[in-house]
Amino acid sequence: MDWFTAPGYWLSRLVLQRALAGVYLVAFLGAALQFRALLGERGMLPVPRFTARMPFRRAPSLFHLHYSDRFFAGCAWAGCAVSAALLAGADSLLPLWAGILLWLVPWALYLSIVNVGQTWYAFGWESLLLETGFLAAFLGNGEVAPPVVVLFLLRWILFRVEFGAGLIKMRGDACWRKLTCLDYHHETQPMPGPLSWFFHHLPRPLHRVEVAANHVTQLVVPVLLFAPQPIASAAAALMIVTQLWLVLSGNFSWLNWITIVLALSALGLPGTAPSVPPAPLWYEVLVLAVAALLVLLSYHPVLNMVSRRQVMNRSFDPLHLVNTYGAFGSVSRLRYEVVVEGTLDGVPREDSDWREYEFRGKPGDPRRWPRQFAPYHLRLDWLMWFAALSPGYAGDWFGALVERLLENDRDTLRLLRRSPFPPDTPPRYVRARLFRYRYTTWRRLRETGACWERTYVREYLPPTRLAGVAQRS
Repeated sequence: MDWFTAPGYWLSRLVLQRALAGVYLVAFLGAALQFRALLGERGMLPVPRFTARMPFRRAPSLFHLHYSDRFFAGCAWAGCAVSAALLAGADSLLPLWAGILLWLVPWALYLSIVNVGQTWYAFGWESLLLETGFLAAFLGNGEVAPPVVVLFLLRWILFRVEFGAGLIKMRGDACWRKLTCLDYHHETQPMPGPLSWFFHHLPRPLHRVEVAANHVTQLVVPVLLFAPQPIASAAAALMIVTQLWLVLSGNFSWLNWITIVLALSALGLPGTAPSVPPAPLWYEVLVLAVAALLVLLSYHPVLNMVSRRQVMNRSFDPLHLVNTYGAFGSVSRLRYEVVVEGTLDGVPREDSDWREYEFRGKPGDPRRWPRQFAPYHLRLDWLMWFAALSPGYAGDWFGALVERLLENDRDTLRLLRRSPFPPDTPPRYVRARLFRYRYTTWRRLRETGACWERTYVREYLPPTRLAGVAQRS
């Protein structure tokens, strides 16, 4: 039926699906390379310990049925393989029903990972990938034109992402209403990128313009996604430009990229649509049933958006089918970093030979310039930013991190940029100290080449050694 499909969006669907497969691939790759130290049997937050206390119905996952590090690795690498196949267009070689099932495979595998991921996977972009991935599975392949209802539901996700983020800002930190948040944000964001220093040093009047433009993009433009063309395409294009600006300004995992993927659902890309037969009846019934379920589940996110006690990044069902989003409802004015150090000295003193561990993405050495990692997500580095905000954010894993460093645990050290100790010589003591970090000025940068300057604040963790290890001088 003509009302059911939108042939003019066949190219938008194609680009959307390939881009989504690329995001899936990055997500599974990160899981495969990082899980052992974070979630493995000897990880900081082991999956078996979590599944022993968490019922399956509250966190459905394959790992409730069986867990081993080898099985987890197999699931993660299988997710990489299926994502790569979808990126190459494998779904277009299959019948319509098989293509749908193939798209549901990475969704089910990643759901299994997220639902046992605990603190390491407690980010909004995890739920956003799952919600988008589930719905996009019903976009169909070359056998049918894209269903209108699925395209509009993808826009509905994008609306909630942007409008929810805009509302949380206006209700949250006063600096968003005063247009001053970007005086701090580029310096205090979780993981700065290679251009963040330059963004921070833009003139303050331009920062005011940036914040005002952000409010327009998040509170006004989303409504236009449901307008007739070409207005909807213009709104989507503006959102894509805004997201690319954010990509340049920092490392936000795949949050910006999955938002761009969603914007493609409203972007009418030019091209001649191929001739395809009408959608089969079973497909229409399936799509409409899924749509009705998602509309019904949208009750909770809508209620959350209109509430004065709006919360960010919460899932309302264990399958992450419909969620609420938001980012930076409050902005830190000061940047603190936890610097972790170890020593081989048998008696730890202030003048001992303390050597600093270097992380891949989080600021450490003031002379080391930040790198671009997004859309790849460095989970430990992100959690270290939260640890610096308050020890309470790190209470369930920081002690385990220190223990692994004292053991020179190979999997944990792989998460770092560099360990200051040889593999066969673990430190006898590890300590952590809190520093205040600031961007240097233009003059300081030219003179020293350092992008950061840091000031000692206080002790974060006193010198600690493994229990039962004798003290040696």
